[in-house]
Amino acid sequence: MKNDSFSHVAEFDGEVGYSRRGFLQRTMALGLATAAANSMFGTGARAAAPNKGGTLTMGLSGSTTESLDPALASSGGALVYLHTLGETLVQVSPKGEAVPALAESWESTPDAATWTFKVRKGVEFHNGKAMTPDDIVKTIQRHSDKNSKSGAFGILQQIADVKTDGSNVVISLKSPNADLPYLMSDWHLVIQPGGGIEKPDSGIFSGAYKLNSFEPGARVQMEKFKNYWDASVGHFDAVNILVINDSTARNSALQSGQVDMVNLVEPRVANLLKQTPKIIVESSVGRAYNCFNMFCDTAPFDNNDLRMALKLAIDREQMLNKIQAGYGSIGNDSPINASYPLFDDSIPQRSYDPDKAKFHYKKSGHDGSILLRTSDVAFAGAVDAAQLFQQTAAKAGIKIELKREPSDGYYEQIWNKEPFSAGEWSGRPTQDQIFSTVYLSSANWNDTHFKDPQFDALISKARGELDNAKRKEIYSEANQILRDQGGLITPTFKSFITAHRSDRVAGWQENPNMDMMNGRAAVLCWQA
Repeated sequence: MKNDSFSHVAEFDGEVGYSRRGFLQRTMALGLATAAANSMFGTGARAAAPNKGGTLTMGLSGSTTESLDPALASSGGALVYLHTLGETLVQVSPKGEAVPALAESWESTPDAATWTFKVRKGVEFHNGKAMTPDDIVKTIQRHSDKNSKSGAFGILQQIADVKTDGSNVVISLKSPNADLPYLMSDWHLVIQPGGGIEKPDSGIFSGAYKLNSFEPGARVQMEKFKNYWDASVGHFDAVNILVINDSTARNSALQSGQVDMVNLVEPRVANLLKQTPKIIVESSVGRAYNCFNMFCDTAPFDNNDLRMALKLAIDREQMLNKIQAGYGSIGNDSPINASYPLFDDSIPQRSYDPDKAKFHYKKSGHDGSILLRTSDVAFAGAVDAAQLFQQTAAKAGIKIELKREPSDGYYEQIWNKEPFSAGEWSGRPTQDQIFSTVYLSSANWNDTHFKDPQFDALISKARGELDNAKRKEIYSEANQILRDQGGLITPTFKSFITAHRSDRVAGWQENPNMDMMNGRAAVLCWQA
């Protein structure tokens, strides 16, 4: 659908981007602005002509319970192989701009309630079938179904209808949302033939590489897809992932040359690893955070005094300095930090206070130990962080019992299933997306079981508010509710720390969105 009153659409080198600043300043309704080609693929990756050929081998964390169904993906390894094999409608650039992927461009009605995405032509799935707008519609519909158990279920509940209109896909919302293009970049929404309805784990996508073999918890082998639509990326002939969950073993594999690139470098060894010849350690600071999650509907965490006691019993500065070696910043029991444009810095920073923690703990009436589950893969340094938490809580009279869970299957069997566990989140490009993915009552990935009607209503209200100042006020109120009533303990925001061999990998660029260059390292890098 075309709206003649919508005038702020500009195309440069065939690419269109969405700019919140342009939207707010130029129309007070909605606008699309330029995103240069380098925003999508990175200025570093464009600076020199990439070498073609070779094989990239990555050593990543993973699990034997991983799946090729994007709806069920939860680990860092899954993020990488899904973004290597497949694509979403929209991508987010390192600068935080929404830029085209399988959608060439998009536009909206002035109230941001109906969106039209122009679907890219000439895209072929790995099975030889041409991608159509119907594949996109069915993909969105499948992930909107609670039975899919999709990690994107929460953000899609605002959609009233999705349909094809010629070569376009039209999405109608229950209420306006200026951030919808960003939501279409969610990594679970990788487009599949027929939406993946018949066989969601087929492994057939439209990305730069196609699947050769998939052994959950062991390896993934991929080869270059010769009919991929974009010749400017996908430089290796083959990409392999070896699952190596032990961080020491990953680093050793990198140093010995068994692998070319690794993720989840522990902060405490990052500076030592930097001293190794031919090893480059990269860190990207952004919205990612480490956390300890309490189920708000499960005893003893259904008592807010107990939750508050635990929030006050954690020493955030020690967490940052001792566990993360300064790679990151202090958290405030919220998923939002200053990297979000509508962040409210007037919200008081929570700090370690064993006396207040002791007061709330006594008021809760709880007696006895509290079981906290952790694992090496929960986040880099999670076991040490849990031990430090145990020590600082003890000074407030709170006894935390630790259980170190196996790495394999942690995010499938422990996280979001046990009432108190360590975890991490990569953050999202907008406040609405992280709130909707994790903390709305309807979110499938509500890993604190936080359900607050007032919070839900505020997030819904913020989506349709086009005045920047008013939207910031709404998010601030919602954020304080979550901070003070929720089950989220966020001691620190972190840096994504990865490492690669300088003699084998080139084209790396910093990307604060998610780990491993937003999961696209294999697609964007090339052989040194």
